[in-house]
Amino acid sequence: MADPYGDNYYSTYSTPTLKQKKDKPLLHLALFIITFITTTIAGVQWVSASGGPYELSELTSGLPYSISILLIITFHEFGHFFAAVYHKVKATLPFYIPFPPIPGLINFGTMGAVIRTRSRIHSNKAMFDIGVAGPIAGFIVTLAILVYGFLNVPGIEYLLNIHPDYFEPTYGQEGYSLIFGDSILFLLLKEIFVKPGQFFPPMSEIYHYPFLCVGWFGLFITSMNMIPVGQLDGGHISYSMFGKKNHYKISIISFTVIFIFGVIGVVDSFLEINYGLGWSGWLFWSLILYFIIKLDHPPVLEIQTLDNRRMLLGYFAIFIFIISFSPMPIMLTLPH
Repeated sequence: MADPYGDNYYSTYSTPTLKQKKDKPLLHLALFIITFITTTIAGVQWVSASGGPYELSELTSGLPYSISILLIITFHEFGHFFAAVYHKVKATLPFYIPFPPIPGLINFGTMGAVIRTRSRIHSNKAMFDIGVAGPIAGFIVTLAILVYGFLNVPGIEYLLNIHPDYFEPTYGQEGYSLIFGDSILFLLLKEIFVKPGQFFPPMSEIYHYPFLCVGWFGLFITSMNMIPVGQLDGGHISYSMFGKKNHYKISIISFTVIFIFGVIGVVDSFLEINYGLGWSGWLFWSLILYFIIKLDHPPVLEIQTLDNRRMLLGYFAIFIFIISFSPMPIMLTLPH
């Protein structure tokens, strides 16, 4: 999956042509509306497990999903945007990226959003502030949506309306099963909010619950984007905190770990060894990191020592990455 939050504010070498371009509010609005439509349809698919076509009245069931996911994306992107404004860095409004919710294809109705900078980011302090503001803003909204989802899990009747045969011995034996992987934070919230004896859906059914699904997706994308490699948000933070040389070492180690997880996932998917670790998607993501995003970070003109407040915020961002990361985020099981 391409990085939905692949914000193009690393263009320290902005071109004059880019600077001369003006914002087109109608374009941003149109992309937002189209993304709202595609995420609403995706929400109906996740909730109903039906590929459509849908009646207009059915689309309302996709609104909790679409509104939640757009809240996370919007807070993330405007976190970057307002930090850029604070540092007098010219930046575009978010370009929302719709993705058609094709039946049978795992997708979330969107590839997120991106912003672009139109002037140089002169210092690592500005780079840090712009880089860290998005993930933290998006994480706060994600956490709020997850907590709401855990506090408002409907009873078993909700799932039985979707899968009347849920308790049948043959349930799940035909077709593929999609299982979302746990992260440290998701497990912790489960321990806190799910009472003994209370029904809570297994991870193979989480996607039918819009707030839990969107919250899980928010953690997943946060972890992807917070990997301290190259010009991801995590890379900007690492570069600003630890300097160019240390950042590059961290970048290589992080890339190697992601690559290994990907290789394990590929081997496991072919041999069905069931390591319980690794995902083939990490291999694809590691190739994007290496060939497109790059492992190194372009130099910033002015390097300053970050103050204690920024360093603490940076370590908090690293903590967010650790508790959001899942070595095996998505599992597809073959028919029995």
